[in-house]
Amino acid sequence: MSIRRTRSRPRYDHGCSPDCGKSPGHCTQRVQSNPDLGETKSDAGRRTIGLPEELVSMLRAHREQQAADRVAARQLWVEGDWVFTEVTGTPVNPVTDYHRWKALLKRAGVRQARLHDARHTAATVLLVLGVPERTAMGIMGWSTTAMAARYQHITDPIRATVASQVGGLLWEQETGLRNAN
Repeated sequence: MSIRRTRSRPRYDHGCSPDCGKSPGHCTQRVQSNPDLGETKSDAGRRTIGLPEELVSMLRAHREQQAADRVAARQLWVEGDWVFTEVTGTPVNPVTDYHRWKALLKRAGVRQARLHDARHTAATVLLVLGVPERTAMGIMGWSTTAMAARYQHITDPIRATVASQVGGLLWEQETGLRNAN
């Protein structure tokens, strides 16, 4: 998968005159004041990553469903080349995305977390798998190693594995020396 751009969080201006007194985001005649697409935060954010075959299959099935949505929406479909859309082809609204994320966590029976926390989870999974830092940086789109310290979290299983490895290194050799005598 190639990542070249990022979805911008929509910002709004009032569309009413005179000002309705609400915040621009709550104005019933609001007008989006920024583009849907933006540049990635850094050059490292523009990257290509590998995807598990199972995920590729799921994305292909999703694309087929989206093609059916396009046909059903007919002239209401808004062409935008988005991977994830509403039923009319428009990009998913961040508020809708947030609520869908919360519902997914609830159905899965896991603790509530911010959508952004999924990036921390992905980074920590790479650490658990022993992925070299340079490779993790490329996958995550980090430009500095400091990001690993921010996103990758040392878990209890990692601590236990390290303790076991250190113990094996220290006491295996001691046992080996005793056997040699």
